[in-house]
Amino acid sequence: MKEFFNQSFEIYNKKWALLTAGDRDDFNTMTISWGGLGTIWGTKVTTVYVRPNRYTYKFMESNDYFTVSFYGEEFRKDLTTLGRTSGRDGDKISKTSLKPKFLDRSVTFQQAEITLLCKKIYCQDMDLSSVPQDAKDIYYTDEPMHKMYIGKVIDIL
Repeated sequence: MKEFFNQSFEIYNKKWALLTAGDRDDFNTMTISWGGLGTIWGTKVTTVYVRPNRYTYKFMESNDYFTVSFYGEEFRKDLTTLGRTSGRDGDKISKTSLKPKFLDRSVTFQQAEITLLCKKIYCQDMDLSSVPQDAKDIYYTDEPMHKMYIGKVIDIL
């Protein structure tokens, strides 16, 4: 049981994931290592965080659905590329071995081991005054605060 919880806590932090929002015609993805799985309001959810200066932010704001997808270690280089390259600067996906997989409501990638298809049910800007000082010193000296999104998991692919 302890191993189950350790894996649950580490799935974002150690394994990383791709957060993708948009549709077949216009989407963006970014690597994330912050997030959580849980329940709220009687439903299964995932929580993700996006800074407003990230290109994916506009897609999260303008779409009701998003995906969170997880990959094997052999795709670590691709996730690194997608985390370091902005979609504002061109087709960053073409710099990877990943192939988009278009869903009815969002986008994931064919190589994903698991994809969570999520519907946004809550979002809120994080409040810097409520963040512990040590976290402020590490994460918020040069970058804006994150916005938190809670997504109802409507399908697991």
